[in-house]
Amino acid sequence: MSVDSAHIAVPEPRGAPAGRAPDERARPEAMSGPRARQARQAWLFLAPALALLAVFTFWPVLWGSILAFTEYKIITPPTWVGLQNFEDLLDDPVFYISIRNSLLYLLIVPAIQLGAIALAVLVNNSLPGIKLFRAAFYMPVVTSVSVVGIMWGWMYNEQGLINAVLQWLHLVNDPIGWLSDDRLALFSLMLVTLWRGLGWYMVLYLAALQSIPKDVEEAAVLDGANRWQRFWFVTWPLLLPVTMVVVLFSIIQTFADFQLVYVLTGGGPANATHLFATYAYQIGIGTGLLSEGAAISLAMFPALLLVVVFQLWYIRRVENR
Repeated sequence: MSVDSAHIAVPEPRGAPAGRAPDERARPEAMSGPRARQARQAWLFLAPALALLAVFTFWPVLWGSILAFTEYKIITPPTWVGLQNFEDLLDDPVFYISIRNSLLYLLIVPAIQLGAIALAVLVNNSLPGIKLFRAAFYMPVVTSVSVVGIMWGWMYNEQGLINAVLQWLHLVNDPIGWLSDDRLALFSLMLVTLWRGLGWYMVLYLAALQSIPKDVEEAAVLDGANRWQRFWFVTWPLLLPVTMVVVLFSIIQTFADFQLVYVLTGGGPANATHLFATYAYQIGIGTGLLSEGAAISLAMFPALLLVVVFQLWYIRRVENR
């Protein structure tokens, strides 16, 4: 008898119902076994965090987006007005100031990243007192924004420390209004943001540097590469994917900055330091025009989305090289 004409009976697994494939029978049992129990436990642990996110993040974002298309002044119920709030923003000169300031504020992103990389490379060495040096640069990160604002507000004061030192060195004759001069206020805020962000990004880059295998750098040393060549041709290519992600986080955080600006200047003087977030707060909370404030916040979203999409595209391009 040939193999083609032979009827070969394949025994079904024990306990399997007749006419059902083994994988069809096993799937429900697998889902009702340990894997399903682990899934239920995972969702149980996630439930408190998801509930908090839903109440304090997802719902406010959704409700704020709806308010942007309504007229709502707290004491009256919201009424649908469509794009009227956004049309009003086009006639608001302070809105354009906030756009310009938000874009200028992004200039601190490359400064923070370059400074953080330099510090990370420095503290990655075994030097005397290096742990104290790391802690000193990380201290601003764990310091309250209010404390940072009060401290720098005192130093920036016309009778404060910075002016006192400059006058003592005979570099200036009259005190400088670091926060009261509309030409200097925004750049003074950027300096504080730079000072406060260096420690956080230094730690991220330090972790990335310490994850690079030592034998890679040792091979470069054996090949005769100097310090700069080892960094540029060995360390930097391995650090680049992490850098792209860190830059993305930095752009998002800087673009939506609120606390430091609000504590130090409140958007002044003469609206010279308003960013998207501070102007939305002033209009929405300060004047009670919640729908107009929501429209300002929502107008920030397309610009931030474009930056994030471009950054993600560039990260994938770098990773696929």
